[in-house]
Amino acid sequence: MKLRFLALACSPRKNGNTAVLAGQALAAAESAGCSTELLHLADYRYAPCRACDGCFPTGRCVLQDDAGLIYEKILAADRLILAAPVFFMGICAQAKMLIDRAQQFWAAKYILKKEGIPGIKNRPARRGIFISCGGTTMPGVFDGSVQVVKAFFKMLEIELSATLCYAGVDKAGDILQKAGALEEVAETARKLCIP
Repeated sequence: MKLRFLALACSPRKNGNTAVLAGQALAAAESAGCSTELLHLADYRYAPCRACDGCFPTGRCVLQDDAGLIYEKILAADRLILAAPVFFMGICAQAKMLIDRAQQFWAAKYILKKEGIPGIKNRPARRGIFISCGGTTMPGVFDGSVQVVKAFFKMLEIELSATLCYAGVDKAGDILQKAGALEEVAETARKLCIP
């Protein structure tokens, strides 16, 4: 059975640097025999978490929007690539809004005492990587984003296998000039192809 890779390109720029890197990772995975899918979050409409606690009784979000479809794909994936730029020293809003909607899985696990991720015990280990770019080279530019992603992956029961962060990458296409970045992303994705 082919491993299923899902990449979430979270930048509002469809041709942005993180989208380029997500595409590079998927190309490497596909060439290694895995199935791949790329979602540009800019193509989807979903609201932020309302903190309504509507997920507490069932472990599922009560909001009816595209986040439900995206989470179906995340839950079906064996490998997750989250590619999101840094905006103002934190993960971009498109990613954060989706991540906050994972509260439903927390509710299932910790309030309802059920499996947070349905059927997770009968599946092989899920793994993923976080890819990010930031325009600034300030120390700690990726620290906030990495902490959010670690919590997100833990809630989804996905092992965070690697964080690939590239500073000083701002304008669309700048990543193509970053020595070794494309190769590093491709090699990391290939390693995820091993069950």
